[in-house]
Parts: sequence; C-alpha cells; structure tokens
Amino acid sequence: MSTLKVLLTASAVTVVGAAGASAATLDDVKSKGFVQCGVSTGVPGFSFTDDAGNWQGFDPAVCQAVAAAVFGDSSKVKYTPTTGKTRFTALASGEVDVLARNTTWTLSRDTDLGFTFVGVNYYDGQGFMAPKALGVSSAKELDGASVCIQTGTTTELNLADFFRVSNMSYEPVPIETNEEARTNYLAGRCDVYTTDASGLAASRATFDNPADHVILPEIISKEPLGPLVRQGDDQWADIVRWSLNAMINAEEYGVTSENVDEMAKGTDNPDVNRLLGTEGDMGAMMGLDSKWGYNIIKQVGNYGEVFEQFIGSATPIGLERGINAQYKDGGILYAPPIR
Repeated sequence: MSTLKVLLTASAVTVVGAAGASAATLDDVKSKGFVQCGVSTGVPGFSFTDDAGNWQGFDPAVCQAVAAAVFGDSSKVKYTPTTGKTRFTALASGEVDVLARNTTWTLSRDTDLGFTFVGVNYYDGQGFMAPKALGVSSAKELDGASVCIQTGTTTELNLADFFRVSNMSYEPVPIETNEEARTNYLAGRCDVYTTDASGLAASRATFDNPADHVILPEIISKEPLGPLVRQGDDQWADIVRWSLNAMINAEEYGVTSENVDEMAKGTDNPDVNRLLGTEGDMGAMMGLDSKWGYNIIKQVGNYGEVFEQFIGSATPIGLERGINAQYKDGGILYAPPIR
C-alpha cells in the first residue's frame, strides 16, 4: 500500500519531577477563594468552553465538585488550559491546585514525578481512526506510516511499543495540541489519527461528516484517566479523591441532583445518610462542612449524570458506559465506602 501518515495525540506526557505540595493547600485555596484547575486545551465533551467562555465538560466537573465540597459553591473555580507538555509543570509549580484533564495514571507519574493520582474518572485505551475512503481496516496495516505525535506522551510510548511488537516501522512527526491534531488529520496531512479512544470519538463528533471516518478495532493500551495533585498534602489529596468518590457512590446509591433534597431529609440507607451529612460527620475528617457531599450532588450531579450530560450516548460524543459502568451493571466503576 502507499505510505500512510498517522496522526497522534495523547492523554499523557512525561516532564520534570514535581516539587512537594505545601501541607496547607486547603488553606491556600480558601484564602484565594477558588480552586485553580488545570484543564486541557479542549477535547469535545470532556473539556470545552461554552458560548459564554466558561469551561464545562466531564473533566471540569471534577474541579466543580471540589469547589462545591470546599466552598459550597461549584462556581468557585478558575481554569488554566494546559497542553501535554505544560500540564505537569503547572501542577508541580503550584500554578494549579489540581489537574483534571485526560491524564493517564502511570507508575512513574505517581512516584518519580511526585504526583498523587486520586482516582480514575474514565477508563480508556489508545486506538486509531482513519477515513473510510482509505480502505484501512486494521492498525496492523500501518507499516511505514508517518506518525504525527504529541511528543513526550504515553500515546507516543504506546505507539512505539505497538509498532515494535508488530514488527512495523513508522516516521514520527511532532504535533502540539488536540486541535492541531484534528486540523492536520482533516487536511489530509495525516491519514490516520491515534489517541485515547474517547478522544477519537470526541474528535469525530466535531467533523462535518463523522460517518466518513472509522475507528479501527485495535485498542493498544490501558489508559486509566483521572485527576491528580502534588505529593505532600494528604488532606488536599483526600478532598479531591473523596469528591470524585462521592459522585461515583451517589450514582450507585441512586442519589441524583433531582432527588438529593428529599434524600437529605434522611433515609433508611446509612450509606446515603453519611454521604449527605445526615448521619455522622464525614466532612470534619477532611476539614469540610458536613454537607460537602450534598453540595457536590446538588450542584454538579452524580457520576452518571455528568457522564450522560457531556459524553453519553445521547450526546454528539455518543459514548456508551462500557467498562465505565458501575460494577453492579457490568462495568468496573467502583468507589470505596463513605464510612
């Protein structure tokens, strides 16, 4: 076949080691009056600005949940767009308090770089997309491809491993952002586009003719995506971790933004009562108000609500829950108990 060109963007990047976090991040956040959230430069459904210029999406919802837990107000968030290259520097330097932007949890990032991943909000894997007209039905047909790569990323490393194991060669072509990736792909400067499968679906949804593009069957990696903070402040890590866990647990327990007021009056389920602050005082253990969980669900929603609002099957992104369904529904989504 003729030489193919592959477009590569990524969910993750390696960077210099992070400095330890101040042990008073919560105090700093309260003092300035908002959570500084590192987001991507834009991934449809996952992280984007609305018509008013406000950041919205599946990933910013995590930071909004943290703000609801800390301030009782999910709007108390400011956003810093970051690229694959700049995101870790922004977190390590203290420019942002938390990263919530399609970043893969790996051993080196969790240890050598000095970060703490506090959970997984989307289980993903790297895939490939090509125009139907190209006639490619498998990633195994990409020998000799010219590959556009967001350098320093797990996607770059995964691609190198895949081509090596498959005994194929490729020529790397550096690119910088997701938008640049989509532009190059649609302009024909790259024939094949590879990134996390969720990112492929998100990008395809923005095309004028999405049906003209096919996502190839191979998934070549594990990409557990989730929020992360600097090492060195366990209290802040706990707050971000349990803000995400509250959303996941709320879906399991059937607590939604619509029924949370009724459930907050008290239920026969002690798990729900602890989540909503009507039994015990879980918030005090993290330096938060007893209504921290209630505020998250009321203002942001449970995990399933956020999923369906921004990236679910009824949205242009069109993602099914799959392995991101609750464990009781056949997926692997599972949060520790609030007790």
